[in-house]
Amino acid sequence: MVRILAIGDPHGALDKIKKIPIKDVDLILLPGDLGGADEARKFYFENVKRQERGLSKIKYSSAIEKKFYAGYYKSSMNIIKYLSKFALIYLIYGNADYYNSDVRKLSKRIGKELPFMYNNLKKIPSVRIINNKIANFKGLRIGGLEYFKDVNWVRDFKPKDYDKEMKRAKKDTAKAKRILGNFKNLDILLCHQPLYGILDKVGFKGAPKQWLGKHAGSKVILGYVKKKQPKYVLCGHIHEAKGRTKIGKTEVINLGASGDYVIISVQ
Repeated sequence: MVRILAIGDPHGALDKIKKIPIKDVDLILLPGDLGGADEARKFYFENVKRQERGLSKIKYSSAIEKKFYAGYYKSSMNIIKYLSKFALIYLIYGNADYYNSDVRKLSKRIGKELPFMYNNLKKIPSVRIINNKIANFKGLRIGGLEYFKDVNWVRDFKPKDYDKEMKRAKKDTAKAKRILGNFKNLDILLCHQPLYGILDKVGFKGAPKQWLGKHAGSKVILGYVKKKQPKYVLCGHIHEAKGRTKIGKTEVINLGASGDYVIISVQ
């Protein structure tokens, strides 16, 4: 029996993470969005609302971008270093996490070298980044699916730059289908966004009004789970929809965020 602690999107909330009673766990799973992103999230939603009113976007300044990344990086590393004291960590990237390519572009824009989050996480001995990979732990097969923009999200939420977003989403969705096609006989699927229609309803007060009540999950992941039936699906992203339910034999858990957690025992 493997005892697993699964924590909702941390978002830099180390004070809340420290309140989780961590004892006798074999593995810690994180579904992405490691660092603090509250300011960046507010900035993003404000620009969405401005576009709706026909106003121009507020542009990122170098100082703002540097501030956002510095806060994200420091808070992410603090959480991972804290959790790594207790058990091995498997994690995936969410929509608010920075890949090396993101950091390079940001460094170039602001004219300042920045630390690479991905590289520095990999240097920590007890951390495994399992984006789009299968990890084996004590006989368990755990598939990690990084965040991707599903075609159904673009169709339903209709962002202003629709054509650009749809082009990206088609590539993302095709890639996710290929990856899931290789995820055979999983015990656990660790993904960032929920399944479409399952613990995925937008209720965040800061979101645009037309988003409220809509399903923000992935139809690709839903189709995979219905067909392949892993024992567990663990996700986050839509924090306000946290909870657990079942699809056939699969237990689906939206882990929530910032200190929300579950402990599961898997044989």
